[in-house]
Order: sequence, then structure tokens, then C-alpha cells
Amino acid sequence: MRMRPRILPAALLLAALVAACSPSGPTPEEQAAAAAAAVEAQANKALELYRTLVKEQSWELAAPIGQEIVDKYPGSAAATEVATTLADARTKGEAIAARRRLQQLWIYQSGEESGGQQNVASIYSSDAVASARVRLVLRRHTDWGQSVYLFGSGKGFECRGNCSLDARVDGKPAKIKAYLPATGEPALFIRDDKAFLATLEGARRIELDVRENGKSPRTLVFEVGGFDGARWPVPEKPAKSAKP
Repeated sequence: MRMRPRILPAALLLAALVAACSPSGPTPEEQAAAAAAAVEAQANKALELYRTLVKEQSWELAAPIGQEIVDKYPGSAAATEVATTLADARTKGEAIAARRRLQQLWIYQSGEESGGQQNVASIYSSDAVASARVRLVLRRHTDWGQSVYLFGSGKGFECRGNCSLDARVDGKPAKIKAYLPATGEPALFIRDDKAFLATLEGARRIELDVRENGKSPRTLVFEVGGFDGARWPVPEKPAKSAKP
């Protein structure tokens, strides 16, 4: 017996054709919307981090995060919000970095020296060549008292009696009396150490015109703005041991 072919209803054929012609994935519009949503989510995540850093006043970290938001997500709500505070965050971050750089120029040391206790704060001159640098030394010793002097690595300085150094403190001209030590070290002592320290406390930059033996006159520049007096206390005299 011959079988007759089945004839599908017209509605089923139409449904099959529609299904075959329909796209299997999202439309370009849907893809664009999904991508935009992902970018917005990333921007908002970065914005939350920026807000947290600003709240914590972590300006050095906040500034680069904020700049990245503005550069990476221009025109976004996150970038618009960041733009209102970014300049302030950048200025504060740069100020903190500059202050830390000045603070790190100073070296603080404490210990025993020649039977006494001493505290020393020192900073090198801002010469490009390390061998040409001269140290400005602030010293407090239990036996020798307080001293301020320049210490080089060469043949010492030229100075007769009480010589006068031309100086500039934050650009303002000044005169500083100095003298050579009797011991012959390559040092030049500041005569009025108390006045010099008072000047240093409020200064950012001190320039001293000096003459070194066997060399041409030159200007020593010290970026002293990071000095911390609290880290340079008067040393305590060591307790005397009791006699047996």
C-alpha cells in the first residue's frame, strides 16, 4: 500500500521559515548597549575608589586615579564628577610629594662620639656631581655643645680669621660670619650658630658663596625646607657609672 506524503499546515511552514531567518544572537543595538553598560560599570567602580581616596585625603593616590577616569571615560557622569575636584587633588598631591622630597634630603644620626653623646642633622649641597657636594652639619654634643659647619671632601676652605660669606636665604641677601677649625679638618664653622638655626627654621633654600682651597669660588645650594627640629634634640649626658 502506497503512503501519501504528509502535508504540513501552512502556519507551521511559516513559523519554521521565520525561525530560520531570525538572528541567533543579540542585535548590534543590543551589543552596543551592553558594551556601554560595561564601560559605565567600570567608570563607576573607579569613581567609588576615587571618592574613597578623596575622603581619606590620600591625594597622591587620588590624583592619578581621577586623571585616568577623565582620560578613559570622557563625557561620562563619573568623569564629570571627578573634574570638579581633580585639580585640587593634583595640587595637594604634588605638594605632599615635594614636601617628602625635601624631608628625605636630611639625615639624622645619634650616637656616642669621643666619650660623649651627640645628635647630628646634615644635608648635602645640591651639586650634580656627588664628589663636589658639601655637607651642612648641625651638631649637638654633650661636651662640645652646639655647632653648625660645612664639611667638604677636599682640601678645606679659604677663610682668614672671621671671614664673611655672602649668602641668600630664599633669595634675600645675607652675610654669615664663619671661621676655620683649629684642628685642620676640611670644615668651615658658622660663628653665630643660634642665629643661623633661627634662619634655617623658616627657610626653604640657603645659598652660600664659598672659596675652597685650590678651587674656583662657587655657590653651595642647600634645599633646607624639609628640616625637622624635633628629630634633632639636645642629647642627654650619659649617666656616670657608680664607683665600686
